[in-house]
Amino acid sequence: MSAAELGRAVDLLVRQVGHWQQPRWAASAGGGNVPRADLVHRLVQEIANLAADAEGQPRRAVPRLDNDLALPDQLRVVAADLLAAAPPDAVLHRAAAEVTATRSVL
Repeated sequence: MSAAELGRAVDLLVRQVGHWQQPRWAASAGGGNVPRADLVHRLVQEIANLAADAEGQPRRAVPRLDNDLALPDQLRVVAADLLAAAPPDAVLHRAAAEVTATRSVL
């Protein structure tokens, strides 16, 4: 169930932001002072960290690309990596919760 939960959460976030252009990515999220792109990149890094931990590999920094429009694709890739690592359901649930929390502040 948790794999499906993560997949659904990622799909919802990608559908929410996938059509955004650069000005929307640069805008602050949720009335704060952090650009939306920074929040999504932080999420991508967190999911990548969970995947690395599940694979028993060292954590690596996810590159921050010049074009924020790539962020939804980066999220899909790291989520697929996490699912491929077959971590415990608790890890998948945590990842899904992180995606959902990020989505709610965007």
